[in-house]
Amino acid sequence: MLLLCASSPVACGTSSSDGNGAGEESSGGSGTGGSLGGGAPGSGGATGNGGKGGAIGNGGNTLGNGGAIGNGGTTLGNGGSASGGAANTAGAGSGGAPGTTQTRLASGAVFYQDISRANVDSESKTLLDALQTRGWGDAGKRQALGIDFSFEINVADPSVPRRTFTQDSGALPDCDTAPVPLVPGGKTEGSDNYACSGGDCHLIVFQGTELYELYQADVTSGVAAGGNFTGSCLVVWDLTRDYWKPQAPPTFSRGDGCNGADAGDMPIAPLLLTAEELQAKDVKHALRFTISNNRIRSGVYVHPATHIGGPSGGSDTLPYGARLRLRADYDLASLPNDAARAVAKALQTYGMFLADGGNIFVSATTSASDAIGGSALGALMPKDFEMIDGGSRIPLTYDCVRNP
Repeated sequence: MLLLCASSPVACGTSSSDGNGAGEESSGGSGTGGSLGGGAPGSGGATGNGGKGGAIGNGGNTLGNGGAIGNGGTTLGNGGSASGGAANTAGAGSGGAPGTTQTRLASGAVFYQDISRANVDSESKTLLDALQTRGWGDAGKRQALGIDFSFEINVADPSVPRRTFTQDSGALPDCDTAPVPLVPGGKTEGSDNYACSGGDCHLIVFQGTELYELYQADVTSGVAAGGNFTGSCLVVWDLTRDYWKPQAPPTFSRGDGCNGADAGDMPIAPLLLTAEELQAKDVKHALRFTISNNRIRSGVYVHPATHIGGPSGGSDTLPYGARLRLRADYDLASLPNDAARAVAKALQTYGMFLADGGNIFVSATTSASDAIGGSALGALMPKDFEMIDGGSRIPLTYDCVRNP
């Protein structure tokens, strides 16, 4: 994961690329949420949940689950305190203070909820048994659950200017039209810069209390300034708002049936595995996963998704938005290392959401490959999971009515 801050190309962390991309088959979806959603957005200062990282003076940069930075540095993670300048301190679901950068959703968001004791969906056994019989992927495709290390997270301080871009025709009313901050030296998914050479090219940027996620972002020059800036669909998430409180269609999330930055229109960045949490052996959120379109049910979704990509599966396949939970009786000691066990524990506690079509992968940042191997979860099979109650199966109508 490359974390770029302020208005100069200062890396707040290390970057390492991995060619183990998910090869997503479809993207651009909408909606997030969940029947378990609830709770009001957090409030308060910018320090979040306390610092677990180390402190660096004189403008250093610290990564971890918090951490402190002296003289106006930037902190990412689950909060943290600042000694010698509180600029860009990441909040933990709080509204934050002026000049801060928040990198978590509102604290009540469904993605942070403990579902270890949640009810199992009535279709769970049928769907997981069918998937176990077929396997995670078809012959010639990936067969074992892997980790996709292709996502980049960029963090812009308030001084970084926002650029307008040209969006695909037909993107409205589903997609947002706001200008997007481009950090100098930043990257998109699968690229070393802002130039999209093919694929999904998701651009992810945190600035202030907003998260910008743009599908198929491309700046022809590859750099923040100059070139033509285009994209397929932008979603701007207000990090102080809980979009996923239980509501009836069409007043859920950004709007049922609305397209977004990924196929299910759930936020991407908050569901990514990062190096910092893996090194801390502490993952406190749900994950996102992709699977082949022929293993995703056609025509319907469940909350927290509000959209679908191009699924072709039948009635015995998982719907978009399905939340899978690793069984409580799975032997974590059988996994190869502590990082894998930390991920498995998160899967037992928070689960993983079916977010997009592609090969069978859990999504992660590029630098997460420094903390875990791409095949560390390969022993996990469909039979080891159960689907949490997803509520009503909602037919996709493509009739987007955006919520304010």
